[in-house]
Amino acid sequence: MKGQPTDAVIQHVRDIPLYQKALAEGYFPLLEKPEIARGFPDNWMTPRLAAALASGEAEFVLSTGTNHARMQIIRPPYFLLRSYYELWSDHPDIAGTWWSGCRRVSLTTVLATEHVARVNAARRGVEPDPVPTLDDRRLDERTCYLNLRLDPATWDRDEVLRMLGEIEQARREHPQGLYHLDCSGYHLAHLVRKALAWNLRDAFPPPASIIHAYEYTPVNVRRYLRRHFDCPVIDLFGSTELGYLYFSDREGRYRPHLDGMSVELLPVADGSTIHELVVTSVRNPYMPLVRYRTGDCVRTSDGEPDPEGIVQFCGRVKELLGTPRGPVAQGDLDRLVGDASDAVFVHRLDVHGGEEATLLYTTFTGEPVGTGESETLRRGLEELTGRRCRIEHRSHLPIGRSGKYAWLTADGA
Repeated sequence: MKGQPTDAVIQHVRDIPLYQKALAEGYFPLLEKPEIARGFPDNWMTPRLAAALASGEAEFVLSTGTNHARMQIIRPPYFLLRSYYELWSDHPDIAGTWWSGCRRVSLTTVLATEHVARVNAARRGVEPDPVPTLDDRRLDERTCYLNLRLDPATWDRDEVLRMLGEIEQARREHPQGLYHLDCSGYHLAHLVRKALAWNLRDAFPPPASIIHAYEYTPVNVRRYLRRHFDCPVIDLFGSTELGYLYFSDREGRYRPHLDGMSVELLPVADGSTIHELVVTSVRNPYMPLVRYRTGDCVRTSDGEPDPEGIVQFCGRVKELLGTPRGPVAQGDLDRLVGDASDAVFVHRLDVHGGEEATLLYTTFTGEPVGTGESETLRRGLEELTGRRCRIEHRSHLPIGRSGKYAWLTADGA
């Protein structure tokens, strides 16, 4: 039956309480996040898992909660990091930077930095410092985290100099002066803009490779990074509970990385060419997920549900915008903005009921786009959303509590 797990997958889940009903009925329905949490951890507990938890081969962790409510999961220590390192070490464009021993500096949400500092403090049996030192922010011997503020737009000159200095330190630790930059695309773009504004570009050591892997990276942000860095800029897609599933090459084409996994694509609505990603994975042996609804949306090259044909990870199911022509995803708005003007940096669509919307935007230069670009954008938005639209330039759009930007709000909320 289409979408149902193979016999090999069934062997992995045969003893797990959560799946007993599905096993008895011979049919595995879609697995929702609330079902994973209901009765946790007893709904996952097996003798093997209990032994792994006792020995430290498995551990309880929380998902980041940046795209959905935080979810407790069970996994091997460093599960996500090992998935990242495995992909980095095999990547056709940047494997050389892994094998040469590049240090990895990570510039992403302050929540990620705080998590690393908490873990390190817990290992020492102390409370984390309010302002963690560089040593407090080392995930392992190869990776450190840089960001100490929620909103990168508020970084001041001293903060930028500190981060550039920590990048330089990582570069100096490599025999050839190479380092690998891991980032949220937005955060790195903010750092480049500030370095340029304060004439610090020469103090920004050029990376040997870049991966952005923490959130949707807009078309214009990708262009901006490629314009300013003469190295491969790679996108990864994955999650805390699954590891990494897809990666781009340096030209932006996506390829699957589905060891221990299979993927289904289900249309988010009848007739829609936006598909939801449903994953079956035994990569995490302690919490295998069968037909797990990730909540992520994709588009394929021809609109068909072919996991090999994914060309865009376009947002979240919960953030789809209903329109007379069907649901619109974050990636749809982003492509429209990118086609109208490559100057737009951060943008957010505020929807006012069912008839009006306002696109708020910032630019890389701080100046509003031209009249022609603004009008092109307005017309495109009205066609995309089925609403009357206004366009408003802002000097700053605040970041969310998760450290990520909202692309859509209702009534300016």
